[in-house]
Amino acid sequence: MSTLQVKGEQLKKAVLFISEKRKENPDINLAKLVDDASLQFDLSPKDSQFLLRFVKNDNRQNSA
Repeated sequence: MSTLQVKGEQLKKAVLFISEKRKENPDINLAKLVDDASLQFDLSPKDSQFLLRFVKNDNRQNSA
């Protein structure tokens, strides 16, 4: 029997997934990574857009 995830729990898991993948490969394509995470964690389009903005903003802050 499947259990429902609390709203936002899947997004948290996607952020952790992306964080781990970026540690393994810092030069990974962020848009592709977000697409993969969105599919794997069944994110809504709104959550996917947020995630992409989040990782791009994080990438800019880490580059500075």
